[in-house]
Amino acid sequence: MSLYYRGSEREREIKDLGSFILSNLQKQTFTIYNMAERHQTDQQLHSPHQGEDMIACVESLEAALLPCLPARELQAIDRSPHPSHQIDVERHARDFMEAAKKLQLYFIGLQHEELPTKEATLQKEIAEMEEEMRTKTQLIKKHEKLILGWRKELKDQLDKHITELERV
Repeated sequence: MSLYYRGSEREREIKDLGSFILSNLQKQTFTIYNMAERHQTDQQLHSPHQGEDMIACVESLEAALLPCLPARELQAIDRSPHPSHQIDVERHARDFMEAAKKLQLYFIGLQHEELPTKEATLQKEIAEMEEEMRTKTQLIKKHEKLILGWRKELKDQLDKHITELERV
């Protein structure tokens, strides 16, 4: 009877550990979600430091998730002579780390989605330069027409003055 009681107690401990990990993960995810929202608003204000801010956010995510893993409980269950308990602990730890890794990859993915590629940035700059060149070319043509018109007027005035001088 004591073995059965001890086994069910271990199972309860493992379930408690799982719920503890899950609740802490949910709390940390909520905290990280709030950090991400703050990061987005900060990012709109300080876009030049976007990459550094995102890396800092991912590092803080990692730092926030890792302490959720209760080391004392894991060590206590890990010392259990029952191999099934050890497998459960390993599974919980692996699931926890996979969830942390997925969150980290999600935020890294957001960073890559927000940052345009170098090619896209260069294409945008080239398009802006081409537009500026078209505008300036149109302005130059307009000024050339004005200058040609002034030359014609000046030539006409010069011809008038020359004819008047020849008459005199």
